[in-house]
Amino acid sequence: MANASLRVAIAGLGPIGKGAAQALDQGIDGLTLAAVSAQTPEKHHNWLGTLKKQPAVLPIGKLCDAADIVIECAPANLLRSIVEPFVAKGKTAIVLSAGALLENEDLIDIAKKNGGQIVVPTGALIGLDAVTAAAVGEIRSVRMVTRKPVKGLVGAAFLIENNIDIEHIKEPLKIFDGTAREAAKGFPANLNVAVALSLAGIGPDRTRLEIWADPALTRNTHRVEVDSDAARFSMSIEGIPSENPKTGRIVAQSVIALLRKQRAALRVGT
Repeated sequence: MANASLRVAIAGLGPIGKGAAQALDQGIDGLTLAAVSAQTPEKHHNWLGTLKKQPAVLPIGKLCDAADIVIECAPANLLRSIVEPFVAKGKTAIVLSAGALLENEDLIDIAKKNGGQIVVPTGALIGLDAVTAAAVGEIRSVRMVTRKPVKGLVGAAFLIENNIDIEHIKEPLKIFDGTAREAAKGFPANLNVAVALSLAGIGPDRTRLEIWADPALTRNTHRVEVDSDAARFSMSIEGIPSENPKTGRIVAQSVIALLRKQRAALRVGT
């Protein structure tokens, strides 16, 4: 059984889900694409037909019976219904809606109790290995500054609730300054990276975040500064948006890289 192929299910067929599905279909050692789920399956019928081996198309509630690992890349409000069945049965859930974890923290206890695992990929950030290592000691502060094109932020709950109009701005505008937890509530589809950073380091209430809307930008930019007892470091990345302006192309690639590590003979990184 040690060499048996692990079955993977994908919940959500946006840019991330499709990217992972294509990679699995092309071949990742020790893994097979067993099933997918989407809110409107008929919308993806033709695309699924391009795969060499078509997976089962199932409702979310049936995915756990068909797979050992689920990749959650669906709207944040669906996180619990996707993740809980897997971790309750000692299986693995790869979570992209990291912000929603903060409102479902008991899922971590459920996973621990039943031998399951919740994995948050690096996604659109770099250096999470360094943050995780620093957290073994003492991290004094973590600050992140995110700058995004306007269309990558339009429609965020925080903007609507505070009547902030960014569609007509002519210069960069700081629209948020607060904690990662607050950002997760106000920007649930935009700032999962900030939550991933906080989970790797000093938590969502001590991780500080600024968000800027910049009409001149075409890329999502993130700069992180960390001060710890082991090192002081900063890192920045400029991500090219996918067909969904709220998500960078590198996020799907991060998931694929994680999948390749599952049965790899050599793993590089913490």
